[in-house]
Amino acid sequence: MSNVTNLNQFRKAKARADKRVTADANATKFGRTKAQRALEEAQSQRARSSLDGHEIAPPKDDDAP
Repeated sequence: MSNVTNLNQFRKAKARADKRVTADANATKFGRTKAQRALEEAQSQRARSSLDGHEIAPPKDDDAP
């Protein structure tokens, strides 16, 4: 007698493998993890804040003759 095979298990395993292939392709295509994006955004915000803090205010027009 032959063994009984559950076709649902094979179908689901194939679907998981296909999703994994798609996910790997997207990971190489877009390339950064969520943590890397958050770190880069924080560094950018810190640099922007630092530059804004060192900005020299333009002279006021109240003292003009």
